Amino acid sequence: MKNHLSKWLSIIIPIALGIGIIAYQYNKFTEAQISEIEGYFKNANYYYVILAVFIGFIGNSIRAYRWKYMLDHLGYESTFANNFMAVNIGYLLNLTVPKSGEISRAVIVKKYNNIPFDKGFGTIVAERIIDMFFLLFFMLLAVVLQFKIVKAFILDKMPLHLIALLLAGGTLAFIAFILIYKYSKLKIVAIFKEKITGLKEGLLSVVHMKEKWNYFFQTLLIWGSYILTYYVATKALPETSVLTIGAIITSFVVGSIAIAFTNSGFGAYPFLTSKVLLFYAIAEPIGTAFGWIIWTSQMLLVLILGLLSFLFLPILNRK
Repeated sequence: MKNHLSKWLSIIIPIALGIGIIAYQYNKFTEAQISEIEGYFKNANYYYVILAVFIGFIGNSIRAYRWKYMLDHLGYESTFANNFMAVNIGYLLNLTVPKSGEISRAVIVKKYNNIPFDKGFGTIVAERIIDMFFLLFFMLLAVVLQFKIVKAFILDKMPLHLIALLLAGGTLAFIAFILIYKYSKLKIVAIFKEKITGLKEGLLSVVHMKEKWNYFFQTLLIWGSYILTYYVATKALPETSVLTIGAIITSFVVGSIAIAFTNSGFGAYPFLTSKVLLFYAIAEPIGTAFGWIIWTSQMLLVLILGLLSFLFLPILNRK
């Protein structure tokens, strides 16, 4: 009973949060502003939107191809088709429960390629750690290029004392985890250590594999595709087409954080995008329309590819 309850809560709470953000933002606008947003949707240049979606598709494909390097290093064969469909299904499930897609990817390759779950999941965790480093790099780049705007945006949304409190709390929690993991004799800790043996192997595969430089190059291509997707999408509206590279990187980082820490940015992505674009003299209705255009188009790609992958995965692996 408790497991069912926690499962449903993990689905309902993120969606309810996204709906709450949408309702909050919608109620702030006047009827004239809502009509204005609808006008931006109607008059957007969808050639650039479609091109951005295609670039997003290429990025997904590279991610699936790159995954094969780590799995091969561990001695397990996996096809590009299975990897690609697993990635698509993972993105689709992330629309419901944040980060559930990572688990589903490991489950899929276990079922169809007989790759142990812990090792498969370890390679995915390694991916996410590398992605986090790249996101941190772009965050630092945004700070360097747009220090005053980034500072104003952060302090406007989060007081300095709260930032300090969160950093202190996070540091203490990390230290406590390390100490418990290293010195605790509790049975549950021993079980946890045993379970992550395969996970460690998956994590370290990226360091020891022969193709690590190819892996790194394709990681550059993936993140390059993300930036290019965002850049191309800005051309869909005249008002956002004039954004500088600094503005694009800053708003891209804010959007990426929204996607990383929510269920694929539902509600949060357009909201935060509109807020950061205010610092670049982009009116909130325009920023909101742009945020919804890019988010909706990319999520349609996720939805279509995810559903097709659900359909074709068992068909292509029927033997």
